Amino acid sequence: MKKISIFVDVQNIYYTTRSIYRRNFDYNKFWGEVTKGREVVTAKAYAIDRGDKKQIEFQNILRAIGFEVKLKPFISRSDGSSKGDWDVGIAIDVMEFASKSDIVVLASGDGDFGLLLRHIRVNFNTVTEVYGVPELTSEGLRSEATTFNAIDDKFLLR
Repeated sequence: MKKISIFVDVQNIYYTTRSIYRRNFDYNKFWGEVTKGREVVTAKAYAIDRGDKKQIEFQNILRAIGFEVKLKPFISRSDGSSKGDWDVGIAIDVMEFASKSDIVVLASGDGDFGLLLRHIRVNFNTVTEVYGVPELTSEGLRSEATTFNAIDDKFLLR
């Protein structure tokens, strides 16, 4: 049985599926697909904590599915801009678990992760599977993944 580690960039998946499909990602379907016949080493979902009730309920659903939910506070700047990405945290965790996993699954379209995937493939011989919305997934990320899996109708809530 192959050992897998799963990493989900929640903000990226939320905004890309909403932008292209006007629907939400189905984490249960995703979990069922990526874990079938595999042993989960770790599964982490990275989200922004705004503290609202609906978000807390969503985070509890992710936990019930099997994800460890990692939260970062939402930062609103005085100029009206905001900050709240998990790129460095995701990269650190992927590096930690790549040597313990046969397969790293990354749900994100963020091209910044292309270099990370190349690094773990070269240094740990780890297979990488990327799940992303095709129209909004960086070509650099897609080309560095062993396999790119399109988030399409089968991974969306009805």
